[in-house]
Order: sequence, then C-alpha cells, then structure tokens
Amino acid sequence: MRLKTAIHPVATVLAIACLPAIAQHPRPKITGISHLAVYSSDMAATNRYYAESIGAAREADPENPNGVRYAINATQFVEVLPVPPCAGICPNRLNHTAYNTDNAEGLRLYLADKGWKTPAKIERFADGSKSFRVNDPEGNVVEFVQPPAHPKAPDAPNVVGHHIIHIGMLVHSREAEDKFYKDLLGFKPYWFGGMDPPKLDWVSQQTPDGHDWLEYMLSSGKLDMSGKGIPAGISQQSLGVLDHLSIGVVSVDDEFKKLTDEKRILGRADQHTQIGKDGKYQYNLYDPDGIRLELMSFHAVEKPCCSPFTAEDPKPE
Repeated sequence: MRLKTAIHPVATVLAIACLPAIAQHPRPKITGISHLAVYSSDMAATNRYYAESIGAAREADPENPNGVRYAINATQFVEVLPVPPCAGICPNRLNHTAYNTDNAEGLRLYLADKGWKTPAKIERFADGSKSFRVNDPEGNVVEFVQPPAHPKAPDAPNVVGHHIIHIGMLVHSREAEDKFYKDLLGFKPYWFGGMDPPKLDWVSQQTPDGHDWLEYMLSSGKLDMSGKGIPAGISQQSLGVLDHLSIGVVSVDDEFKKLTDEKRILGRADQHTQIGKDGKYQYNLYDPDGIRLELMSFHAVEKPCCSPFTAEDPKPE
C-alpha cells in the first residue's frame, strides 16, 4: 500500500512567502502638456491661422504623414489632422490630448500594473520621441509623450507666447475623470469655479510634476451634459469653446495690441481682452474649425471666484 505524503500547512505558507514578489513599477514623472491634436476641414486655412496669426512654426508630423505640427516651443505644439469623413453633422474637432513624461515605457508599465488597458508596446518616431495612447474613463484618447533627448527649439520668432499652460476638454463627470487623472496619475487640484456659483463649470487639475493643467469643461449653456460622448444638440462652435488650449503670456493686453497692430487676427476672435472668473486676463481666438485658443496671464490680477488657487502658477518660459 502506497502512503500519501502529508504537506504541513505551515510549510505551505513558508513556501509561498519565499516566492519572489512581483515588482510594481513606480510612476515616472508627468511634467506638463505636450500637445493638443485637432481636426481641420481646410488645412490651408488652418495653416494661415496657426502659422501667421499665432506665429507657431510649421513642422512635419512624425506620428502621422497626413498631419502637421505647429510648434510653440521645443516640446509643445498643436497637431492638426485632416478631418475624417463622417455621416451627418459631426461637430467634434478634438482628436486627443497629450502630456510629456520622462519615461514613456515606464509609465505604460505603471498603468498596466494598475489594471489600466494599455498597448503592448510604445511607439518610436523619427524625431527620437516615444509615446503610447490610452483612453480615459470617458473614452477620450490621451497620449503620453517622451520627447527626444535633445529637442530642437522651433524657428518661431513671432509666436504669441512660448508656453502652453493648459488644455481643456468636454467632461461629463468630474468624479469619473478624477479616478484616472487625480487618483491614478497624481494630477493635483489647482482651481475650480463657475459662471453662476455654486454651479460648477470648470475644474483645473495640474500635472503631477509640473504646473501646466487640464481643465474639465463641465457645462455648455443649458445643454444636458450628462451621459457620454458629444451632447445632443451641441454646435461645432460651442464644442470648440470647451475643447481648447491656452498659451501663457506676460501681458495679454500687450499681445492683443501687437496682434491688432500687425493685422494678425484672422477669422473669429473676441473684440477685447477680459478678466476671467479665475482673476486672470484672457483673450480668445478661434481656428477655422472653432477650436479656441486662449491667451492667458500667468498670474491672477484680482481675487478669483469660487476657490483659491491651491498650487503654484506656471512660470514664463
């Protein structure tokens, strides 16, 4: 008769305890905004706007041969892509948002460790940059870019400003998006407010290792902003107000005067500068497809409504 060898439970526990632990990858730095990628229905008109009015440097797009980059500085730009064909009315002109990191592969592994759906590998491009894309909780495409080791400053002597300080996008649920940007990635609260407090319209979350920020755009007039996707009935113009980018400048009034004197305001734009609810000067221009570009002062000139600033402002480049 063969005897079965008994395995003592204490021995089992000790054996399991001796197994090597699976290392969790630390989160690499997320240092600021990389770019905003938008669609254009008229690439020539869009070129005049970003190259002549904004003064950004037109460059080839290493990620997409059909696209164009308009560089603000060595690591920040607007990416413009031809609008894809669609049936019916298609107001969306936002392709994706993007942030700079010091280690794209490390960040991909970090997100994978946390159970976030990630691609199997990062992409590598001819300019030396590396990146990968994921979807945030509301399905927005988010790209994380590791810039080249030695990024080249663009030839842009007339650019209106040298630093994209924030990007904004349509958000339905602050709570849902916070689980990704704030809880998982470490974005930090900066400011929140609304046109008619206590109603909340805007929530700003700074990148964890820098001072640029993402602005949740939570409302658009009286439209129903619950649910998912593009709200029913929203116009391309209204959506372009929500999906936007902001360039920081020392003096909004000086830049407005310069653009006016040089006759560089092309197409739709505000008639004057103003002070926003956050106490900062701003001036709005719009590209030919309605994407808003907001010139904004780095610091508030009066007390903001609704909440104080809870992190440092970006600094001029």
